[in-house]
Amino acid sequence: MSYQDIENAIVRMLKRKPFYGSFLLGLRRVAGNGGYPLGVTVRDGVPTMAVNAPLFGAEPPLVQEALLEHGIKHLIHLHMFRRKERNNHDWDIACDLAINPSIENLPADALLPGAFKMEEGLAAEEYYALLVDPFDTGSMKGYGTGKASRDSGGKTDAGEEVDQSAPTADDHSLWEDADATPMRLAEEVIKGMVRDAFRACDGEVPGDIRQVVEGMLAPSPIPWHQVLRQFVAAAGRTGRQTTWMKEHRRFAHMTPGIRKKRRLNLLVGIDVSDSTNIIELREAFARELVRISRGREARITVLYANSRIQRIDSFRGSLQVAEIYEGGGFTDLRPVFEYARTMHPLPAAIIYLTDGVGPAPERMEFPTLWVLTQEGEQPVPWGVEVRLEV
Repeated sequence: MSYQDIENAIVRMLKRKPFYGSFLLGLRRVAGNGGYPLGVTVRDGVPTMAVNAPLFGAEPPLVQEALLEHGIKHLIHLHMFRRKERNNHDWDIACDLAINPSIENLPADALLPGAFKMEEGLAAEEYYALLVDPFDTGSMKGYGTGKASRDSGGKTDAGEEVDQSAPTADDHSLWEDADATPMRLAEEVIKGMVRDAFRACDGEVPGDIRQVVEGMLAPSPIPWHQVLRQFVAAAGRTGRQTTWMKEHRRFAHMTPGIRKKRRLNLLVGIDVSDSTNIIELREAFARELVRISRGREARITVLYANSRIQRIDSFRGSLQVAEIYEGGGFTDLRPVFEYARTMHPLPAAIIYLTDGVGPAPERMEFPTLWVLTQEGEQPVPWGVEVRLEV
């Protein structure tokens, strides 16, 4: 697919709304197959934007920018993770009602609270409570029984179903992909993107999201080893196996169900610069990787690298990365990612222990966790950032 229209829209946003434009640079882009111009989600721990190039390109430039802002706000507010056990249809509507009033130039059929006789400025959970009867368990089609009607604009008697034709501005079916990513990990991923965008635009943040952004800029209360654990759990979810312990979704008792099989195929990069050549730091890093890989079908490849790969070790179920390896020279982070592309099978994720000082690829298709030293800095806007404190 051609990304020229989306690239042009991002360039325009970098000029007009630099925070949003910078945030978009951290999203992985894939082809979208739904009937929407675009959709956003977090897939295997990686914030992702799916673009239907023909539909997106057919929209006027201002509408394109509005759709991009719409997707960004879904991510910043973690809407796909706050759904919990709610029915999808009404939660989708509630999320759009919460963010659309603050966005100019959306398509004409974009959902707004006024069409439902609701006030603006409520949270998605508040709109959802108004849309869904609190005692309703949802219809067989997954739609709740609502108290608000869009066609008449006002509330109706309890028991009337919400207008099922109410369209969302983007593709919310992608939100199911986010179920494989723990919410705490997703928070850290989005916070990292917010921090990068904040620095890139010199703190110039739109007023309607400033409060949310300021909350995300606060120091993370989540220990680094918990983020590492959740990152590996999300990225290592590959493979399937049949099991009679789980009912098949379509054929019930006639066919065994499908259970996702967890394999751990990791590539670990170790920067051999002086900043990581500390025995206590390496030991703490190695202990945590051993702990999360124990009991799994695990293969871990460790690359020691500076400007090039100096040494390669492979382990199954155990790690010995605590030793000091004197590499010297300047640091180039790209060789580790180039090596990843040659591996068979490809790694489920890359974990890089580094100070972040050195050139890195502009984009990367592998989920990446930057385990940075205390004084280190994330070298690129993509990937998840965590600080290793010992």
